[in-house]
Amino acid sequence: MSKSRRDFLTHSSLGLLGAAAALRAQAQQSPAPTPGTPPAFGTAPAVGPEVSPATFAEAEKLVQVELNAAERAVAAESWRSTMAGLYERRTGPHKVNLEPALAPWSRWDAMLPGQNAGPQREQFIRSKIAAGPLPATDHEIAFAPLSKLSLWIQDKKLTSERLTHIYLQRLERFNPKLRCVITLTRDLALEQAKIADVEIASGKYRGPLHGIPWGAKDLLDTAGIPTTYGAEPFRNRLPADDAAVVQRLHRAGAVLVAKLSMGALALNDIWFGGQTMNPWLLEEGSSGSSAGPGAATAAGLVGFAIGSETGGSIVGPAMRCGITGLRPTYGRVPRTGAMTLCWSLDKLGPMTRKVEDAMLVLQAISGPDAGDVSSVPSTLDFDSDAPVRGLRVGYFPAWMKENPATDVDRAALETLKKLGLAPVEVAIPDWPYDSLNLILFAEAAAAFEELTLSRRVDELKMQVPDAWPNIFRQSRFLSAVDFVQADRFRRKVAVEMARVFSQADVLLVPSLRDEMLTITNFTGHPSLTLRAGFVNVSEARSDWAPDPHNPLPKFSPPRRVPHGVTLIGRLFDEGTIARVGLALERALDVAGEQPPGF
Repeated sequence: MSKSRRDFLTHSSLGLLGAAAALRAQAQQSPAPTPGTPPAFGTAPAVGPEVSPATFAEAEKLVQVELNAAERAVAAESWRSTMAGLYERRTGPHKVNLEPALAPWSRWDAMLPGQNAGPQREQFIRSKIAAGPLPATDHEIAFAPLSKLSLWIQDKKLTSERLTHIYLQRLERFNPKLRCVITLTRDLALEQAKIADVEIASGKYRGPLHGIPWGAKDLLDTAGIPTTYGAEPFRNRLPADDAAVVQRLHRAGAVLVAKLSMGALALNDIWFGGQTMNPWLLEEGSSGSSAGPGAATAAGLVGFAIGSETGGSIVGPAMRCGITGLRPTYGRVPRTGAMTLCWSLDKLGPMTRKVEDAMLVLQAISGPDAGDVSSVPSTLDFDSDAPVRGLRVGYFPAWMKENPATDVDRAALETLKKLGLAPVEVAIPDWPYDSLNLILFAEAAAAFEELTLSRRVDELKMQVPDAWPNIFRQSRFLSAVDFVQADRFRRKVAVEMARVFSQADVLLVPSLRDEMLTITNFTGHPSLTLRAGFVNVSEARSDWAPDPHNPLPKFSPPRRVPHGVTLIGRLFDEGTIARVGLALERALDVAGEQPPGF
């Protein structure tokens, strides 16, 4: 090191140490300011616990920065007068309560400047295929797709009351195996079914959801009916009002039969009643956090369900349970009255047995609501009979050759080619996409701050390192600067996705490919997961980190289970991915098989 460089560092360190001494003297004197002097940082009264250079030396390990000895000394000496007071909002003396429904002032807008918000026309044309005769058995009726159920009810071949009794009986019979129901809403359901039948008989038909029994993930508020978030501290929570989506489904004439299970506070598939199981493989969980909607829909216990997704909670259960899961564009469906995990990521969407069913539900629940500042007006352009030939299907060549892709994924791509879609190879930069999860963890920890600081989070069943209690606590040490940088990175990723969609009309991706699951949740792009075939598994799957003390069940010979693929669409262009998904579903013809024993 040169002499001038060494001298500079020596004098700089002495200067910082001198500054620390000056701060001590200033704190002792605190003269009255001269009139007209503006406020300055570092002149507030010292508050909070004493800190030392050693405090910063240890904290540096958490935020991965490094100070030298002199910098630590200044930081420690000035902390109580420069920074500690910033925590007054929660430490006092002027504490401020932040109501659960209060959203951040800044919000994520999925649309980049200059982009069009999806299709420019509003159109919804459902299939003209006849429903056919009413099946002879309740079992066959229970597994029928929503599109057929709605036509039978409209044509008065099936009453809502009969269909509601079928699903209520099945919920009671099979819930002990699946643990997918938190609250059975029998009385409400029978009342709604009777009203639906009277209205339909008198000619007041509300549309394709009229008289159809459905189940709600238990994070949607239901007036006078418990909404528990699947979590012990909220078991007795009784909302006064219905969530916006619940109100819309009531107006559509749908019949609420159950509040369905969810992983506690929207993580994985374990709630206070146990683990929700996969109807196709009862030795494994159904995946989460829309665990109950996935299991109940797959087992024919509801006509359809509403789930939610923040980082994979619709895609995961849809893929594992072999159903259709539609994650709408961020902002299309209002979340008013739904549990908040992450303001800038949460989305509500339908979970059904067929692709077109999901669109019938989406049409009923779309549109802005004043209670959700991120909800926006949008159009829905869906024509079930529109051709798909000529559309460009983008895919990632390397991803199709490695896990988690399977022969089912590769066969789906070949099928789309045969249907006349033009394959387009696409690529994205090799960036650290998981860094975006800093936003998720910070927002989630903020949403459940009171639960964490009161230590009621310790009541949750799961207390492993990858469960919320530990993550909420760890998130207190995430850097605010890194939060802002992650937010800026998010926009950079959104620009990159806009480039990808300039080359393709739809993307086909392995459902659980981590990069795309993370990217599209953060950019707000819609996704459609549908059953595309079957695979054999020799070990049960889990959403939880491996636990060597509790190995997962193994199977010999391997067990046959459904496997789903995922289509990603342009923002607010659910109509295109549904058209492609419907064409793929018809061509593959594997969606009708039912889980054995149900």
